[in-house]
Amino acid sequence: MSLETDLLIDRRRLKRRLLYWRGFSVLAVLACALLLVGRSGGIGQAHVARLSIAGIISDDRKMTEAVEALATDSSVKALLVYVNSPGGGVAGGESMHGAISKVAAVKPVVTVMGATAASAGYMVAVPAARIFARESTLTGSIGVLLETGEISGLLGKIGVTADAITSGPLKDQPSFTKPMSAEGREVLHGLVMDMYDQFVAMVASGRHMEPDRVRALADGRAYTGRQALKLGLIDAIGGESEARAWLAAEKAVPESLPAEDVKPGGLAARAFGNALSPLFDGLLKTVLFQGVSLDGAWAVWQPSHTGE
Repeated sequence: MSLETDLLIDRRRLKRRLLYWRGFSVLAVLACALLLVGRSGGIGQAHVARLSIAGIISDDRKMTEAVEALATDSSVKALLVYVNSPGGGVAGGESMHGAISKVAAVKPVVTVMGATAASAGYMVAVPAARIFARESTLTGSIGVLLETGEISGLLGKIGVTADAITSGPLKDQPSFTKPMSAEGREVLHGLVMDMYDQFVAMVASGRHMEPDRVRALADGRAYTGRQALKLGLIDAIGGESEARAWLAAEKAVPESLPAEDVKPGGLAARAFGNALSPLFDGLLKTVLFQGVSLDGAWAVWQPSHTGE
């Protein structure tokens, strides 16, 4: 063999060795990290699960499943739900409400409200046995909205027409290109009111209130934490420390137990989620939620629409 050939073979051999040792090093680091997490109690140790619900609420199947799994996890002694959200999709709020309710049926659940816990944000709070909020928290806003747009007037001005062939008179209601018919408005209002009745029932059940009492409060307006306390929509003024003290005093869940954030996914996600989640959560919200349009059925607090 020539000298160049020998050098080429040696170089390839060195590259293979380098690749092997790099891969081995990565696996070793991962194994050590998982071992440390397990020994430190990150996995399997008694703890209080902390569920953070922030921003626009959507129907997140993986997170819903992760919350439901808490009900059968023997290491979870209680669930603390932190809510800082103006609301979101009705279906998303309903699914998370259902998941938290399953946990509340077998374990202590307490809710802590941040700056805002309104509409669907309030919906996910009510399964808790105790709700804490700040005096200035904006909460309540119990109600449902279905918002759409219509540009037939603009299209007429620029000489554009639009038509649709439908299987029935309500198939294109609401329409972006023609005014809503009286029949369409009546049907859509019926949909909104049916979802509103479901929302009222959730609040009545969670807060142990008569439905008529809830309806009297559920005209869509938001309340401060101080107002909500007087109305029975929350139980006390406070934050996480007060919630942990209540769990210790009323449910025998020691304040010394660590709190672990609820993360969807398997072992790796639980081990590394706390370190990486801020980056990915921020990116995900930027990509998915910043441009969301309210053209479906929503339970979301919109201050510009309250008229107050």
